Amino acid sequence: MLYLLKLHPEITIKSRSVRQQMTRCLTANIRNTLRRLDQGVRVKDQWDAIRVRLPEGLADETTAAIEDSLTRIPGIQQILATEEVRFDSLEQAAEHIVPLWSPAIAGRSFRVQAKRRGEHDFTSADIERYLGGKLLEASPTARVNLKHAEVVVPVELNDRRLQVIRARWKGLGGYPLGVQGQALSLISGGFDSPVATWKMIRRGVKTHFLFFNLGGPAHEAGVRDVSHHVWERYGVSHKVKFVSVPFEGVVAEILRSIPDGLMGVVLKRMMMRVAGRMAERLRIPALVTGDAIAQVSSQTLSNLAVIDDASTLPILRPVLTDDKQDIIDRARMIGTARFAESMPEYCGVISRRPHNKAPLGDVHAAEAEFDERVLEEAIQATEVMRIDQVLEREAPLPEVMTVDSPEALGHLDAPCVIDIRRADEQEAAPLALPRIPLIHIPFYELQDQAADLPADKQYLLYCDQGVMSRMQALHLADRGLRHFGVYRHSPTR
Repeated sequence: MLYLLKLHPEITIKSRSVRQQMTRCLTANIRNTLRRLDQGVRVKDQWDAIRVRLPEGLADETTAAIEDSLTRIPGIQQILATEEVRFDSLEQAAEHIVPLWSPAIAGRSFRVQAKRRGEHDFTSADIERYLGGKLLEASPTARVNLKHAEVVVPVELNDRRLQVIRARWKGLGGYPLGVQGQALSLISGGFDSPVATWKMIRRGVKTHFLFFNLGGPAHEAGVRDVSHHVWERYGVSHKVKFVSVPFEGVVAEILRSIPDGLMGVVLKRMMMRVAGRMAERLRIPALVTGDAIAQVSSQTLSNLAVIDDASTLPILRPVLTDDKQDIIDRARMIGTARFAESMPEYCGVISRRPHNKAPLGDVHAAEAEFDERVLEEAIQATEVMRIDQVLEREAPLPEVMTVDSPEALGHLDAPCVIDIRRADEQEAAPLALPRIPLIHIPFYELQDQAADLPADKQYLLYCDQGVMSRMQALHLADRGLRHFGVYRHSPTR
């Protein structure tokens, strides 16, 4: 089987030298991607297309996998599945093309699109008229429409070789991966950041992944999965890094030292500072985020400028002006929506009254109270690994006990509930548990205090939605503290 891969139009309008360089890069990317599926695949670049030839006798499953992979390689505009035969006459050409295309045009409008190279005693228009007539004879319910055809029957003739195009698929478009340099994308596992990462990959940017862990092993496991998915489906021709920064200590320090209205902006600024340090260490010249204007308070244009002030590198925002529904639709298309839908949304800090226009001077003054040693500790504990190894090194999540009612609590040996909400949340909706010990430790202090609690009790963590409590319990279990579980009962149920 032979495939002709048409270049993205933006490649074809480049200067001759740039086009050649991009085509060589795309050819190497295709070769790296397809040889993971079969070593016998042959890839050859030409001026107007790239030819991919599969070995004889290839299994149908492998052929289907190769065809699917071709639709996800940046730089390819269209994939044509072709069969090349000797051309002797238009009559002989019709013998190949009519049986193949007459079922596809039955009851539909069509036109023949011919391309011809070489010396012949007929024109491309002659080919189109002749084959169109033969197709109408074979499929009387079809009709010709030269401007708005439902089906286009492609024919290519190169000297005495006829390329019969059996099928065509739309490619990903964009630029070959790697021709536009590198970037480090901050990825959280929601809808926005994977789409932003995909957009950068599609534009030819070799994109690495940077994750700030705010919720322990459960949070990281989900983000590893979606990062690996984006890389494997759209960037597998290149090896990139997955960087994980433990940021729970930074969150705790922000909650202790930063005024309420500035916490969200300061958290993002701390992320940019660390991201810049990691990018410089890896020699990556730009950062990428999934920010979209006005989606949340930290993403107003004013606050984005304040966040940019903390970065020494340019911050690229591919979904900056996209509507949320457009981002979700794109996430469904690229296969990342299922990860976002199953992953609890974790926000490290939630201000009661966040500033939409945080004054930069106030932010600088607030950060003066932040203990910089906490940020340095996070950087020192950062883990860098290859993206193709993130799933291999992923340990299974521990099981944590979940209790759903006060009655079930009463059946436990020595139960104790820990309300991990912030003090203002506890005051607004007090948790009443007659006859069950109740203590208050805010979530940002729990990891430091848990090991000092008496080990002869079964501790159940409580928060309003059960998301934070489960993440904290999983994190404690990952540290070997197995006597912590989750209490999810709500009096309003």
